[in-house]
Amino acid sequence: MEPGGRRLERRRQLMGPRQEAAEYYRGHGVPQRMEEALNALFPLRPADLYGELVGNYFSKFSKAPVICKLVGRKVLDGVGQPTLEVEIYCTVKNYEKRICSTVMSSYSQIPEDALPETTEADEKERKDSVNTAVEWVNDSLNTMLRDLEPTDQCKAEEKKEIQKQEEEAAEITLALTSCIPSATALPVGKKAAKPGKKVSVAERMIPPAEPIESVLCGSLAIGGTSLAIAKAGATVNRIPLYLHIALLKHDQDLPKEMTLPLPMVTLLNCEKIPPAKLKFAKEVMLIPPVQLSLKQVLFHFHFYKFSLYTSYKLHIISHLGCLITGYDSLEQPLLLMQTACSNLGLELGKDMYLGINCAAHELMDYGKGKYEILTGTFKSPDEMVDMYVELINKFPFIIALIDPLRKEDREQWNNICCALGSKCYLIAEDAATHISKLKTDQNINTPRCSGVVLKYINQTKVSDLIELTGLLDGQRHITILGSPDGESSDDSLVDLAVGLGARFIKLGGLSRGERVTKYNRLLAIEEELTDLPRSKLAAVPNFATKNKNKNQERSPPLKSFSSR
Repeated sequence: MEPGGRRLERRRQLMGPRQEAAEYYRGHGVPQRMEEALNALFPLRPADLYGELVGNYFSKFSKAPVICKLVGRKVLDGVGQPTLEVEIYCTVKNYEKRICSTVMSSYSQIPEDALPETTEADEKERKDSVNTAVEWVNDSLNTMLRDLEPTDQCKAEEKKEIQKQEEEAAEITLALTSCIPSATALPVGKKAAKPGKKVSVAERMIPPAEPIESVLCGSLAIGGTSLAIAKAGATVNRIPLYLHIALLKHDQDLPKEMTLPLPMVTLLNCEKIPPAKLKFAKEVMLIPPVQLSLKQVLFHFHFYKFSLYTSYKLHIISHLGCLITGYDSLEQPLLLMQTACSNLGLELGKDMYLGINCAAHELMDYGKGKYEILTGTFKSPDEMVDMYVELINKFPFIIALIDPLRKEDREQWNNICCALGSKCYLIAEDAATHISKLKTDQNINTPRCSGVVLKYINQTKVSDLIELTGLLDGQRHITILGSPDGESSDDSLVDLAVGLGARFIKLGGLSRGERVTKYNRLLAIEEELTDLPRSKLAAVPNFATKNKNKNQERSPPLKSFSSR
């Protein structure tokens, strides 16, 4: 008999009745339940058990998984725009294995009412950026990150930082000549004053729009790879991504508590739709109280939407996943929300709160030097402050205003903070777009505010978010993780918000798959954190009580990021 034949015969003799029977029946198509019966008839012998124990013991000494390949490809986001997907493959016990993938959200600074040629140029720039990002991932980043452990987030991002600096140096001339507009340039879609037209001193004195920050072409590769490495690290460690992020933030120590962010659910998207004239509010959001579970919150929001759909015939869904409407006065959408809440037996200011995303930078008419809050109705920056004070006094259930003014109107930001800082949150979103600059520039000119909306876009890295949220926590600012308009189906944003300890999360409405996926992920995390007491979850402050009792602790201090 050949040596190979002798070894096979010896193996059959050593298999024993259990393995021999299992091999026979498996070869004849016996279903799984028959194998379970065989396991019961022929239990593991001591030799088998010993072999498993030895195998498990030596597996602890096997080489840790390392990155062996990165794959980048172009995919579409929730609004059909091209974006980047990054896949990570690791070598696990000498086998190549796909670990995870992440899809970046797309972001554009072009307003919705931009000229067609501007929109076309933006789409071309986006495609070029995605194509460049795919090349980076498949070529240079794939080579630089090979053989690194996915659990070593800092070392991997140091490699990417070198890549980023090299690419920036190669394109610096192009960036200086084409990406940075002049200081006197007007935002797209805003008309300048006609020649010969007299302009008052007050109108001429408004600060001009700051230059649009240049974005490195292909920078999606940096953010996409950083997030993919974080997901791979969590997968390798067999822990949820939010816990992995929390450990990174707290230097591998378990945090004292895990907070579940409160959702800011967009219910109305107010757009200029003929014959409607409303332009003041881009989003009207519902904010739940802390005593409700997320399941109860989403249950309420479902009936909110149903009530608006049946009673007011609102049925058009925007890209934000919410109902679209338009009105002739500032109060109408607020009264509508109040009525819908009353129909459900709830009271605004007690059972539910409102937040408004004003997106004031989209309302400025630079020709007149004023905000066009309604079609044909203009207000100066000072008049905007007075309008907000009157609005909050009339509707005290509004506890958050996002971008009530342009970031350039810093004097008016100071005024509105003094007037309303103890009554509601005043949140900056447009000023917090470039997270890496917020983190590194100590003298950044950011308006005075009580919190910021952070978005994971472009060249944002996980370490950037960790460091910046640490700074915000130290200054008692409110951190909100928000999704951009071009959201993807990747639900990692929810894990980031939980792991970073964000106070709120802004995901849009309860429609469209790319947004509902994130709400479902938030529900799943809530179930995992059900053992935590409700006091450890993020809470909405009672601004009305604070105003009555001056001895109680005031709302978070309103400061500028530059005052560090």
